[in-house]
Parts: sequence; C-alpha cells; structure tokens
Amino acid sequence: MALHLIKLCVGADSIEDLREWVAERALTAIAAGLEPHSVHTTRMVPKRCDELLDGGSLYWVIKGQVQARQRLISIEPFTGGDGIGRCHLVLGPEVVETFRQPRRAFQGWRYLMEKEAPADLGGSGGDGEMPPDLRLTLAELGLL
Repeated sequence: MALHLIKLCVGADSIEDLREWVAERALTAIAAGLEPHSVHTTRMVPKRCDELLDGGSLYWVIKGQVQARQRLISIEPFTGGDGIGRCHLVLGPEVVETFRQPRRAFQGWRYLMEKEAPADLGGSGGDGEMPPDLRLTLAELGLL
C-alpha cells in the first residue's frame, strides 16, 4: 500500500492555476535540457522516503479541499546556503484531478495513507468532463 504526502497549494486558486505553474516549470526545465519535472522545496525531510517513492503522490489542498495530486518521483535532501536542511520533492509533470475532499488548513506537509486518499476523478463514470464550476457546486452540496 502506497504512502502519500498532503500539502496546501499556497498561491493557487484552482487546479488550472496549479497546472499552469507546472507547465511553466516543465517548459523551463526542457529549455535547460532537463526532465520536465516540477520541484517543491520543503523544510522538513520525510523519514518514510522508501514508502513514499513506492507509488506515492503529493496531494494538493486548494481552497480548503484536496483537489489534485502529482506523482512523487524522488525526494532530495540538501542543505541551503543558510545552513538549514531542506528537501526537494521532485514531482511528475502530470496534475491528476481527484474527487474533492475537505481539509482544514495546516502547516507543512502530512503523511496520507492510501485508504484516506481521494480517488482520481477521471476513472469514475465520465464525470471528469463535468464543468469545474458545476462540479464544485455539487461537491459543496455534498452530491459528489
């Protein structure tokens, strides 16, 4: 069973914002001759790296709800120029939309067990084609 991380997606108002950011980072990486991965830098280094890299993802909380995930490719600890340890969470280029799941605000990241993670939206009866505004309204009403 895979282990995941969950984190607030600060600065993004929607999945589209997150996708634009990821696409911009991918283009910058490709232009530099690198793989089109995005990197998220975090202060704390996960202790359970092997479990996370065995099929885990970083789930993004946007506007108080888990809405998307990106596959974790690697976790790279480093020490910054200020002498403080940090790590890069290297993420796959695809932003996968998930069923919405309410989450309260929290700092940093948290582990997320597979059984607690929301399912991907695209694999369930075609409602991935529903307009985002309608899907949000139905989710707020508890109908999705």
